Amino acid sequence: MNRYPEIRSTTILAVKKNGKIAMAGDGQVTLGNTVIKSNARKIRKIYNNTILAGFAGATADAFTLLERFEEKVKEFSGDILRASVELAKDWRTDKMLRKLEAMMIVANVEKILLLSGTGDVIEPSDNAIAIGSGGPYAYAAAMAYLECSEYSAGEIARKSLAIAGGICIYTNREILVEELP
Repeated sequence: MNRYPEIRSTTILAVKKNGKIAMAGDGQVTLGNTVIKSNARKIRKIYNNTILAGFAGATADAFTLLERFEEKVKEFSGDILRASVELAKDWRTDKMLRKLEAMMIVANVEKILLLSGTGDVIEPSDNAIAIGSGGPYAYAAAMAYLECSEYSAGEIARKSLAIAGGICIYTNREILVEELP
């Protein structure tokens, strides 16, 4: 049994529509049954503001992955697919990285990718993907908005995360949305 309370945090959602990418993340971090932070920033623009990266999971682990991903993106001149595959290989085989408990979504104007510690690099078949505690709720809302609305990618991301925040106790409505044209 773990003697430390489990940290639960985050819903991250990426949406692609009309050539634009939006990524949204909530700000809540929960320790046990207590909200310890309500405005955490879990999405970053990297590589000269051409790539979005959002993370869910243990904070230190997520930042480690983000740093490693940034290194790979620089190494492969902004190619997020190649950087993602190489990071996934390292994540799967490196003893230290293998223990990290986090997931990431990365995106540029062409692709959205989910990266996991099991070595997965997944490009969704739909124009949305979500991770974290409220991920299933945000994803379902985004799929409905994509099918039945004229909202922009950014509006869909914000509205979908607000819906998740109303359902998931580990997700709040302090929403940050970043977009790529």
